[in-house]
Amino acid sequence: MTRDLSEVTNSRHGGPVHRRWIPVGLAARCSAGFHAWWARRHGSAPPAHDTGGAPPPSAAAGESELWRMRTTVKDEPGALAALCTELAGLRVDILTLQTHPLGADTVDEFLLRAPAGTDLTAAVGRAGGTATWIERADAHDLVDAPTRVLGLAARTAQDASELPLALRQLLGRCTIRSLPADGPGPHGTVPAEGSLEDTVIRLRAPEGGVITVERPHLPFTPTEFARARALVELDARLGPRLPRGRDVLRLPEGGDISVRRADTGDLAAARAMHERCSAHTLRMRYHGPVGDADRYLNHLLSPRFGRTLAVQTASGRIVGLGHLLWDGDETEVALIVEDAWQRRGIGGALLARLVAMAAEAGCAHVYAVTQAANTGMVAAMRGLGLPLDYQIEEGTLVVTARLDAVPSRNAPEHGERIGRS
Repeated sequence: MTRDLSEVTNSRHGGPVHRRWIPVGLAARCSAGFHAWWARRHGSAPPAHDTGGAPPPSAAAGESELWRMRTTVKDEPGALAALCTELAGLRVDILTLQTHPLGADTVDEFLLRAPAGTDLTAAVGRAGGTATWIERADAHDLVDAPTRVLGLAARTAQDASELPLALRQLLGRCTIRSLPADGPGPHGTVPAEGSLEDTVIRLRAPEGGVITVERPHLPFTPTEFARARALVELDARLGPRLPRGRDVLRLPEGGDISVRRADTGDLAAARAMHERCSAHTLRMRYHGPVGDADRYLNHLLSPRFGRTLAVQTASGRIVGLGHLLWDGDETEVALIVEDAWQRRGIGGALLARLVAMAAEAGCAHVYAVTQAANTGMVAAMRGLGLPLDYQIEEGTLVVTARLDAVPSRNAPEHGERIGRS
């Protein structure tokens, strides 16, 4: 399959779901070659709640609404005071304020609580604000900026795979792409300190290559660029790292196996598992020539591009891998289980953990690309008990699970018994 899928499908709740472009992800693109795979990365979708167009529905009369707002004012005495006075006249409560100096101007970023129906854009314009941008906020935005940044730094320090997610939470709705050093694009032109070009930030990745951050709906400020660069520098100083805990799973026929995080240090063991897998199993997972499977393991195991779980026997042999892959602004899940260990519920246990990790990371949905004949993967997705959307074309099936119904528990309990699937 060489093209993206887009169509109107029916949800499990009985209504049409107008799907945006769903990229055929890492698994389905292997046969096209590594550089072709990168060249087909999809663009970011427009913000879901950007109020540049029609405003969202107002709250009921008498209620208040939370808003995030940015506006540009002259960097001169009294400019900010005039803006705050105008807002106060409309009974708008300023909860937080950050300033982003731009030389002769300043970008002021507010978190506001305003009476329902307040025309904030007009008020800001009367006070001299220009290039105003407003979007809905929620209670999660009430955390002050230093606390949020320290929390993101702590998450990044514990797990290298957190860097793309931390950058997205630091900078708001944006698309993060990690491009390898040998991939397409002008990587050599990115200076060591990175570059800022209006709505695009480019930074040198700690392991080589380039991290690109795009936010078409709102230009980045030098302050945001400095914050992103500091977070990437922290990641580089800490080096490779990932949590080392593991879960023990008890198989139906007896005996235990473990599930743990994996990275590029497991490359040799993963290749050995490939050698024990049948050609059919490799084709069902990688959708291309069997000989190509090993070529992508180093990328798939890299924490920079997502998270990998490995199923390991008591002797240390890897018999299954599950990948949660940051695919631009989408999230893909993919599984492979060695033939001798299939039909023991291992795939379902892996998938449940990957989906829990995606929900914890704030992903709205995950998708799996497989073949229509892969009944095991379809059954595992259905076993999640989540709303699913299906798209099929030329034998390739894309199953998307919505994560708004994922239980609050982040992962199965230690020593959980698994059933057959």
